[in-house]
Amino acid sequence: MKKDISLKINENKYNITVDTRMTLLEAIREKVGLTGTKEGCSVGECGTCTVLLDGKPVYSCLMLAVEAEGKDIMTIEGLADEDGLHPIQKAFVEHGAVQCGFCTPGMILSAKALLDDNPNPTEDDIRRAISGNICRCTGYVKIVEAIESLSGKHDGE
Repeated sequence: MKKDISLKINENKYNITVDTRMTLLEAIREKVGLTGTKEGCSVGECGTCTVLLDGKPVYSCLMLAVEAEGKDIMTIEGLADEDGLHPIQKAFVEHGAVQCGFCTPGMILSAKALLDDNPNPTEDDIRRAISGNICRCTGYVKIVEAIESLSGKHDGE
């Protein structure tokens, strides 16, 4: 069954028609054309599809697009602005927390949600916040260091 919905993604409104069984991930990538959100496992175990929904990280592969109507959705494309990369993105680059890059969008958005809620996280807080995001390249040390470098500096951008 098809349904017309309106999604607010990165402060932009998108009026799209979706199959009622279409996931938010599919809608973001296929209907809206934002491909920064990646598809990994499709069962909510790897975190590559993480987006922020009303400021909270969610696996977009597990949520139906119709369920996201009326919510604020942020993808990795919504983080940088005309002045350049967001401080979290800069920290990931500066600390070598980006290798293959596949997990990076979801990891960065999970970090943003953490820092928005807790601008001074402990290492345990950071590890807990990114625990739903699997990285096969870095071993997490550089990712944790990147997020730690922002402790007390994040302004909720």
